[in-house]
Amino acid sequence: MQDLETEIKVLLISALSLEDISPEEIDSDAALFGDGLGLDSIDALELGVALRKAYGIQIETVNEEIKAAFANVRSLAQLIRGHLGQMDKQP
Repeated sequence: MQDLETEIKVLLISALSLEDISPEEIDSDAALFGDGLGLDSIDALELGVALRKAYGIQIETVNEEIKAAFANVRSLAQLIRGHLGQMDKQP
């Protein structure tokens, strides 16, 4: 089974139609926006929709915590792990 960071990379490529890049080419610690992967605000919205569909994550408001979670693949993986952990604790 793929690890979560690889799953996120595949999700990024699929959801954002990044056809010229492979999961192996995406550094887990590289910035997703700006100088890193070069994503923009529209990509952020599409990524948010993809995360909701794939992992049930609903982002109601954008705050500093969410901005930090969208910094790179590794921080997105932490967000998802936290969300999945909270779902496990619900009755």
